[in-house]
Amino acid sequence: MDSAYLFTSAVLIVGLYFSPKFHVADAAHTWLSAHATFYGGSDASGTMGGACGYGNLYTDGYGTNTAALSTALFNDGKACGGCYQITCDARQVPQWCLKGKYITITATTSALPTMHSRVIMGVGVIHPDNTSTSKYRAGIVPVLYRRVTCRRKGGMRFTINGRNYFELVLISNGMDKGIQTNKWESMSRNWGANWQSLSYLNGQSLSFRIQASNGRIRYALNVVPSNWQFGQSFKTNAQI
Repeated sequence: MDSAYLFTSAVLIVGLYFSPKFHVADAAHTWLSAHATFYGGSDASGTMGGACGYGNLYTDGYGTNTAALSTALFNDGKACGGCYQITCDARQVPQWCLKGKYITITATTSALPTMHSRVIMGVGVIHPDNTSTSKYRAGIVPVLYRRVTCRRKGGMRFTINGRNYFELVLISNGMDKGIQTNKWESMSRNWGANWQSLSYLNGQSLSFRIQASNGRIRYALNVVPSNWQFGQSFKTNAQI
């Protein structure tokens, strides 16, 4: 996600423009090299929270197949929520790879900045059972990965935090009547998957416009009622 915009005209419309580092259309056929390791415990309890701000990954619908990306791959949060297909690179370490095993993980946080430029730390990448791509004793293994379309249950969810004149919208699986304009107003990334507006939006119903890097646009119209309160989350049927 590189930029975000909002549009107001009686009803506020918040538009968020996603532009991940890797374009899905291009990366779908391109396998890239990286290294992967296991973290978070077998139940993924150690992966909760993280640099994307998703909080409880179980209740947010991400499950245990999540990953921490190195600084280069995380790209200041632009990779948040992105899905990657991973397989062990049997060309380099055939003794540690489980033949024919692939797994799809979701980026939910960043790894330590001291890690290799392309490191994927995931629960399901190297796991003590047979659902992983590599043998558990391998530790750190070379892998191949590519960006893929996410498959999730339900639609996007928007959680609003902050206070008056500071709305922080977390996007996961976006009084007085406030601003009354007929144009898109830019939003800025605060951190991870959180986008901020410094406008007074209290008392307005909110709709969200999402545009992916491949040009796909999704709308979540009137998903937030005018009596919304800070700390609430609102589910939609929209998927990106």
